[in-house]
Amino acid sequence: MLKIFGQSTGKLCNGVSRRNFLQVGALGMGGLALPQLLEAESRAGLGLSHKAVIMIYMVGAPPHQDMYDIKVDAPREIRGEFNEISTNVPGIRICEHLPQLARIMDKLVPLRSLYGSPDGDHDSFICYTGRSKRIQPPGGWPSLGSVISKLKGPTEGAIPPFVGLAPKAGHPPYGSPGHPGLLGVPHSAFRPSGETMDDLTLNGVSLDRLDNRKQLLAGFDKFRRDVDSSGVIEGMDSFQQRAMGMLTSSRLADALDLSKEDSKTRERYGKGFTQNYGDGAPRNLEHFLLARRLVEAGARVVTLNFGRWDFHSNNFSEAKNTHLPLFDQGVAALVEDLHARGLDKDVSVVAWGEFGRTPTINKEAGRDHWPNVGGGLLAGGGMRTGQVIGATDRLGGEIAERGVHFSEVFATLYQRMGIDPHATQFHDFSGRPHPLVDHKFEVMKELV
Repeated sequence: MLKIFGQSTGKLCNGVSRRNFLQVGALGMGGLALPQLLEAESRAGLGLSHKAVIMIYMVGAPPHQDMYDIKVDAPREIRGEFNEISTNVPGIRICEHLPQLARIMDKLVPLRSLYGSPDGDHDSFICYTGRSKRIQPPGGWPSLGSVISKLKGPTEGAIPPFVGLAPKAGHPPYGSPGHPGLLGVPHSAFRPSGETMDDLTLNGVSLDRLDNRKQLLAGFDKFRRDVDSSGVIEGMDSFQQRAMGMLTSSRLADALDLSKEDSKTRERYGKGFTQNYGDGAPRNLEHFLLARRLVEAGARVVTLNFGRWDFHSNNFSEAKNTHLPLFDQGVAALVEDLHARGLDKDVSVVAWGEFGRTPTINKEAGRDHWPNVGGGLLAGGGMRTGQVIGATDRLGGEIAERGVHFSEVFATLYQRMGIDPHATQFHDFSGRPHPLVDHKFEVMKELV
């Protein structure tokens, strides 16, 4: 069992400091140390495929009818200030302030009839789980990233399967990367913007010294190898090396190092703003690039939180001046980059908020909470793109055709990851089994 001690700041849920106590053996489940867990994963065939999901949580819920569903024939108090423009797909028109997305509409799928938020509360839960937080099993519903971490494991030891780029936010759900729920702490997101970055540093221990300790442990075990005729102990060496690799490999640090990226690519993504927008998330365009670098390096799910779209006042000036242009640039750069690198068949992208906005513009020129219907955007994953799914009525306030529940999107994302969303089950803390997605929500046939 390997322990690396460092400086103390912050406690885990059991009261132990995560910086004082980074114990590789404790990362296992059911009493298994990490090398044993890696061996079990290998025997089960985990870590062999590399499908991935990048989920963009649009913090605070964006105005769907001012992005992908402009109501040109509605009264002005509903229609708003924005005009629509053509895209590179005939018949699909979107907001004038999303010109880069319009240019690549053949690679996108706007969702105009998204529903499922039960109460219009500001909470990222529905975006990360596809389920309501009102009724949960003992332990709580797990996020998509945690489910994939549990079912698929890492592609290789140095890259966490689930990475969350969300920083802390004034409103905690705005800074959530998605929680593990009943799957437990081992399947939480690795958060490079938080304290976890300090775990990548071997405080006071050089690699040479660490290697010497590893050799010493190997020496203690040598007598067992000498008498082991089955070769099992020798076979464990590779898993011990992978466990050590999680601490000593430069692959994760390299993926997080944007200085290693081509300057033209960095310029294409842009920088945006690193500070949080109000009590929400930053409008950090470099997070879009980090997400691509992480999935390319081996991460299976990356979540990023973008902005604060809760425009109860000044909806149009806020959207036009602070959010839409940056979102347009970041998503377009990401989707085009995935296509250019041949990752579009393997990496699914989804961007959405927790609900929609009211059809009627209020007296403060804003739109309020509207759980009846919202919008979203899909790309990649080998899905059939260049189409719109769903429609709202003339006022943009009710579903007119093909309502799309959050859970249908989750079923499709799991299917794209090679997982049957209904046959695959997990057990809550009481032992009761649950499918990944409720059986009434099917994979979206329009996309597969």
